[in-house]
Amino acid sequence: TRLFAAVRVGERLAGLEMPITSTLIVGGALASRDFTPVHHDRAAAQAQGMSDVFMNILTTNGLVGRYVTDWAGPDAILCEVAIKLGAPNLPGDTMKFSGTVSSRDESTATVTVEIVGRNSWGDHVTGSVRLDLPRGA
Repeated sequence: TRLFAAVRVGERLAGLEMPITSTLIVGGALASRDFTPVHHDRAAAQAQGMSDVFMNILTTNGLVGRYVTDWAGPDAILCEVAIKLGAPNLPGDTMKFSGTVSSRDESTATVTVEIVGRNSWGDHVTGSVRLDLPRGA
């Protein structure tokens, strides 16, 4: 677990490469109860002008949370996630996460991490995550 006292503004999180598969896209849509056909039916996605099914925002949100909590550890608490979608995530691509600590709040022991998830089309997701970390020594 990351301790608040050890985190510095400007600290970079290790990158994470996430292979985008049909299973990930369909599973994420179904797990989040998003039954919109473009997230699980290739023909429906193609009828909307896409080459294949594409990831929904709830799956992206979960992957952002995973990326930041993998860095912060199991005792971190996600306080706020603010993301914006850009390029779609399609099967066969890879999303590459990067992140940087942008602020610390001594009074609440929270940090804000700016994140980007890029694929071959560009930025799939950009945003920030505010986390509550244990104070430590």
